[in-house]
Amino acid sequence: MESFLNAAVIWIIIGFVLFLLEFLLPGLILFFFAVGAWMVGILCLFIDLTINEQLIIFLISSIATILLLRKWFSKILWKRRHSTELLEDEFLGKTAKALTAILPGENGKVDFKGTTWQAASDDTIEKGENVIIIGNESILLLVKSTKHL
Repeated sequence: MESFLNAAVIWIIIGFVLFLLEFLLPGLILFFFAVGAWMVGILCLFIDLTINEQLIIFLISSIATILLLRKWFSKILWKRRHSTELLEDEFLGKTAKALTAILPGENGKVDFKGTTWQAASDDTIEKGENVIIIGNESILLLVKSTKHL
């Protein structure tokens, strides 16, 4: 049992736990700490390191990989598309119903497919009026009155 619980195995297990936690707490940070733990585990297989050296290597390698690779990994994993492309198929051109009045410069609320959304418009829209979704800004829907079509 003593040979099983050596430093290399412990660091590899720590890395695996951190890797699994990344799925529960997404943000692409814990993954790089997992990589740091795996680096220390691999080094411990070949070099006899003190606990202080292991911790220093873990911190330096984790922080270095975060600083050097996080932005690159984020681009690969979550390719960002233009916000209107995200809504194009499901939202754009579809009809929603105003739950509140929407005035130019003042947001209101619309109902679309049973969900309440914040909405903005350059038109004056009355409560209960049908609107057409013409775009979005993040989770704010941009709408137009059906009266002005």
